[in-house]
Amino acid sequence: MTTRERKLGVFPAFHKVDGRRVVVVGGGVEAAAKIRLLAETRAEIVVFAASLDKETGADLVAAHADWRGARPVVSDLDGAALVFAATGVEAEDRAIVALAHAAGVPVNVVDRPELCDFYTPAIVNRAPLAVAIGSEGVAPVLSRHVRARIEAMLAPALGELATLAERLRARVGRAFPSPTQRRRFWARFFSGPVAERVFAGDMGGAEGEAARMLEIGPNFSGHVSLVGAGPGAEDLLTLRAQRTLQEADVIVYDRLIPDAIVAQGRRDARRIYVGKAPGHHALGQDAINALLVHEARKGHRVVRLKSGDPLIFGRAGEEMAALRAAGVSFDVVPGITAAFAAAAENEIPLTLRETSSALVFATGHDADGETLPGWANLALQGATVAVYMGRAAAARVAGRLIEAGLAGATPVAVVENASRGDRAAYAGRLDELAATVARADIGGPVLIIVGDVVAAGAIGADEVAATMLAA
Repeated sequence: MTTRERKLGVFPAFHKVDGRRVVVVGGGVEAAAKIRLLAETRAEIVVFAASLDKETGADLVAAHADWRGARPVVSDLDGAALVFAATGVEAEDRAIVALAHAAGVPVNVVDRPELCDFYTPAIVNRAPLAVAIGSEGVAPVLSRHVRARIEAMLAPALGELATLAERLRARVGRAFPSPTQRRRFWARFFSGPVAERVFAGDMGGAEGEAARMLEIGPNFSGHVSLVGAGPGAEDLLTLRAQRTLQEADVIVYDRLIPDAIVAQGRRDARRIYVGKAPGHHALGQDAINALLVHEARKGHRVVRLKSGDPLIFGRAGEEMAALRAAGVSFDVVPGITAAFAAAAENEIPLTLRETSSALVFATGHDADGETLPGWANLALQGATVAVYMGRAAAARVAGRLIEAGLAGATPVAVVENASRGDRAAYAGRLDELAATVARADIGGPVLIIVGDVVAAGAIGADEVAATMLAA
């Protein structure tokens, strides 16, 4: 999908309707649905219809709405906040649109997106917090499915937490003059003991906890989080990683991190690129270590965003040592490593009873020397080996394993861009590995899986492998 295709044709906004008139025209089931939706607001609902069916009448009474048994004229719409045309008859709906435009009021027409000035979203109501989900009128059922998922995620008492925050806002502003201090206070407020007490129904305890937080203040010292971004797919980013990104003042990110994941940080967070590519490093590792220490000592919350998992070939050990030596606090947020994503999407069981009970993560760089890498002995004993950064060393890896006694017919899988939209996978034999990775259509990061378990995967069958290798 291109950048233009990702742009919205609408600008999401919330209309102020508190104490204002909102007009619904129609007396059938379409109108009933709009009355029920508006009943969740403090709008003054006025319904125009010659007659009401039973369901609409019941909803009108429940919403304390006003019914006028006539068709509206322009003066009836003057000063209204919104108009909903819900007659179910196109000619009548078009006439209501003309009246609304004459009165200068935005209008929504049920099931006729081409006539709408605005679309009605699916709403998750946690007043005063609201979440609106829209699809520009093209997929309302999808919007409702998304709403159901969000409803399940958000505690019903979330609105009470937001109301408590509103009562405290002026006090927090006086206690913490800087935006950074206030942001950190609210981050702890919404995810710490105060929220826990609200969700448990203990509002008195929540207010007491909030008062204690105002007295002692949150910790404003700098902190570094080493965060695994996963193999690239946005939906494989963990919830903890997502939350940590939202709390970051500075995001230090690598070459293989997609822009869409970096963008999940706050819009005002500073972004620093430190990517490494073969033969070119934006910053050397020592400089990255110094950068993390420098930003944390300035009081910033720093996210060091790494592809996959920080602790698997991510040089996190060096960064943790530098942070410890500098006395900077840090934590590690694990991520899904490429081997897991590659195996999952190709249905390769990395361990398999009676086939392989051990799994080795290795790097192709180990094969640069003359000595057979230590992990190769485990491969000879039947372990599954996932080789990272192995494209350049594939021929050496295969040759040395075969020379050491591993059968040339041992199944291998070559997975490019695991988890991403442009991913590709190729299966074959160990003695064909060099030819497989040399394919002209492979240009992205490659992970190699070596072991009999590959034969049990979706790309492991002989006929599939033969087809792909011949392509």
